[in-house]
Amino acid sequence: MKFGAPSMTVWLWLIPALIMFYRFAGKARDRTMKKFASGEALIEISRSVDIKKKTIKRRILIAAIFLIIFSLMRPQWGFKWQEVKRQGLDILIALDTSKSMLAEDVLPNRLDRARLAIKDLMKKLHGDRVGLIVFSGKAFLQCPLTLDYSGFMLSLDDVDVDSIPMGGTSISSAIYTAMGSYEGGKKKHKILILITDGEDLEGGIEKAIEAAKADGIDIYCVGIGDPEGELIPMTDNTGKRVFMKDMDGNVVKTRLEENILQRMAIETGGIYVRATGAQFGLDIIYDERLSLLEKQEFETKMEKRYTERYQVPLCIALFLLLIEMVIGDRRRERIEVRRKKDEG
Repeated sequence: MKFGAPSMTVWLWLIPALIMFYRFAGKARDRTMKKFASGEALIEISRSVDIKKKTIKRRILIAAIFLIIFSLMRPQWGFKWQEVKRQGLDILIALDTSKSMLAEDVLPNRLDRARLAIKDLMKKLHGDRVGLIVFSGKAFLQCPLTLDYSGFMLSLDDVDVDSIPMGGTSISSAIYTAMGSYEGGKKKHKILILITDGEDLEGGIEKAIEAAKADGIDIYCVGIGDPEGELIPMTDNTGKRVFMKDMDGNVVKTRLEENILQRMAIETGGIYVRATGAQFGLDIIYDERLSLLEKQEFETKMEKRYTERYQVPLCIALFLLLIEMVIGDRRRERIEVRRKKDEG
């Protein structure tokens, strides 16, 4: 047996809570009755109530509630084999991890905001394979294309500005790395989502764009940062907050370079979105473009499909509730005596 909704076990606390309630309620009732009667009068009043029936009713109600919670857990037993076809898109996300991504023109900073947005995007994916490329002076495939979203998230959590030891920003290396990451022959759609401030310090981006077009890669660009420029906060050896400086001792300002990102997106068939604190842009890319693309088939395999059996405990619970309603809590002989007195 397995359960389709094991999280519903949290409601099992209702059972001991109900048992404790009945115990305290019973003691409170006894104390209240003793205030109004005592001795033979209390025995006479209590004689009309059948304690055994009341106990049975309570146990039936507790059992019914337990079975209702059990049914909400969706018990499953018995299965059949079913052919399952997996369809989706191949989506590679290239994330800039250069020092400029520490700028705080988008809070908490560019890199952390990008990671949060990628996690939000993951909630929209169903059957799409996703992979992660990190790049600064060069690029590295952090997570190959996969359907294991949990593994992808672990890879994403490991990303920081020290993921790539080589400084600088090379957008072209991210594109070339993506080209070598779409394994398995021709694809209908090769999606590359590029998240960067657009400062390409290594060059070669023109050839990379042409190569991406020839390889059929659609590049969707998310520009993050302020076109006016922002300082890059760092921490020195003493733990003091400072700003990044160049070799001449001048404070470095990082700016969002939108022109190259816009042209890259247009020429490859993607779109460009500027990220803001409120609207990062990945949801726009997915909702307006990616979700509308034709899915491709990744694999076909046989999977076990377990049979839902929640109806069984639910029907038993409803039957017990009906029984609980029918059972009275008065002594039958007491009722008969009272009826005869009324007739006499």
